[in-house]
Amino acid sequence: MNRTVEKAGRAGPLVRVLTDRNAGLYLTGVVVSGFGSSAMWLTAGIWAKSLTGSDTLAALTVFAMWAPTLVGPLLGTVADRVRRRPLLVGINIAMAALLTSLLALDSAGRIWILFTVLVVYGVNGVVQDAAEAALVAKAVDRDLLADFNGLRMTANEGMKLVAPLAGAGLYARFGGAAVAALDAVTFLLAAGIFALIRVREARPVPGGHWTADTAEGARTVWRSPVLRPLVLAGGATMLCAGLNGAAIYAVVDERLGHSAAYAGVLYAVQGVGSVAAGLLSGPLLRRLPGHRFAALGIAVFAVSVAGRALPYDAVALVCSAGIGLGLPCVLVAAMTAVQRSVPDAVLGRTASTASTLLFVPNAVGLGVGAGLVGVVGAEVLVVLVGVVATAVALAGLRAPTPPLP
Repeated sequence: MNRTVEKAGRAGPLVRVLTDRNAGLYLTGVVVSGFGSSAMWLTAGIWAKSLTGSDTLAALTVFAMWAPTLVGPLLGTVADRVRRRPLLVGINIAMAALLTSLLALDSAGRIWILFTVLVVYGVNGVVQDAAEAALVAKAVDRDLLADFNGLRMTANEGMKLVAPLAGAGLYARFGGAAVAALDAVTFLLAAGIFALIRVREARPVPGGHWTADTAEGARTVWRSPVLRPLVLAGGATMLCAGLNGAAIYAVVDERLGHSAAYAGVLYAVQGVGSVAAGLLSGPLLRRLPGHRFAALGIAVFAVSVAGRALPYDAVALVCSAGIGLGLPCVLVAAMTAVQRSVPDAVLGRTASTASTLLFVPNAVGLGVGAGLVGVVGAEVLVVLVGVVATAVALAGLRAPTPPLP
């Protein structure tokens, strides 16, 4: 292992990670399962709409998959009570089996099957993310974690660029059952890949009361001089990201004069920026403290959001790329810090607590922003969001460097 890491250390960040057997296997699993999940995410809404004719039910498919994040800390405790690799293998096989139930979805009267699967899908996602964060910290060399998390971001964002379109095309040609079957296959492949990862896991310490164990994850985040500022900055930034997301269609209409479909172009460019952010995260995190790297990313995000107030297509495209480039930085920095600094026994619940604190504000921002954009207008809202995000970035840049994890 040490010889492999030494050779990889002289190469670029991509080679550093891919020459590590466990990291390469895991990233392959991310690509495989991410493709199926991203395809299913879009198809679920289309499927609900075509069966019921209801825009509300179509929108609720996304909420059904996201809702379990609200109890993320509670679900993440599961990842600390059992060995993580067998857990990941088992839940991926279980999801593959569950997705076959969608083959029976052929009428509006059976739409409950879709929503049941989607809620379980969301629960699986929370547990899997917690178990993966803990397993990676054990299976991948500590020096490779920043590069690994960056490339994981690149893999996820890359799948979001291509998989939804592939899923929509498959649905149009063969129907929703074909997409469900594809997703089931990707879960089975991911289970096989996780089974190949080589890691020695200690026997989990028997847990106490479930709520007490869950609270330990929150205490770990709050007491850490490394994690607390990163998670708070990340939550504030994701709140701003939600407000910005709520304004996107108004920006396209009011500021740029395009149809709503143009938002797809802006999101695609943003995705390209996120792919670039993943590739740059590892090298930058080796040169900068995590909170400074996060603050610089937030600053890029802030300037880019405020720039959307200008009514020019070229500026809008550059700003979308900047949002994609800056926004992931605090997320990568926070997760890398969690994996480096938190004891293995509480890593699953701490990772899920951090994820909940990071991502729930995004949903809050979407809801609040939907109301604000109709009151103050898109131009004022994006400038306001840019100012708030700038304040968050400045606070991070001025903060003293905490002890290294």
